[in-house]
Amino acid sequence: MTTSPTRPLPAVQMRVPTHEDAHAWHGVFDDPHVMEFLGGPAELSSYVEITARQRMHDAQLGYCLWTLLDEEGSVLGFTGAQPWPREKEWGPVGEIEIGWRLGRSAWGRGYAYAAALATLERVRGAGVPRVVAMIEDTNARSVAVAERLGMTLAERFPLPGGSRYGRRYELELDRP
Repeated sequence: MTTSPTRPLPAVQMRVPTHEDAHAWHGVFDDPHVMEFLGGPAELSSYVEITARQRMHDAQLGYCLWTLLDEEGSVLGFTGAQPWPREKEWGPVGEIEIGWRLGRSAWGRGYAYAAALATLERVRGAGVPRVVAMIEDTNARSVAVAERLGMTLAERFPLPGGSRYGRRYELELDRP
């Protein structure tokens, strides 16, 4: 199922990730297809660290990568925004990146787009003036979400390692 202008978007809920969400994220992302563009499945300890960092972002900035829930409260993945990590040797340091990652059971149902729209509203409300999305070139699903959001392709660049390319999309946000 895909969404269209005549089909309503699914209802989504977003919450600051809990410690327990580390286990939920690990479960929904422990799939080579989900992690195809991100280096493959990660260990639980990675999600423990990521959820802790997101709680800190929310407390300090008012936004983070939120746990994404469906209408029944089941964890679908995450969506949200965070500062591009300063310790990375590449990418848009100083920018606020929006992103989404969903378990495969949620693909093709409009959740990523609905959650990204909700993310834009939240970060706009937090006073963020613009966002970027960093997407691997061949990730057609994420490229489609960014373009549907009205983001503009600003740059295509080689990813570290040299064999793949990435895209940096950007979007200026209107003030609330």
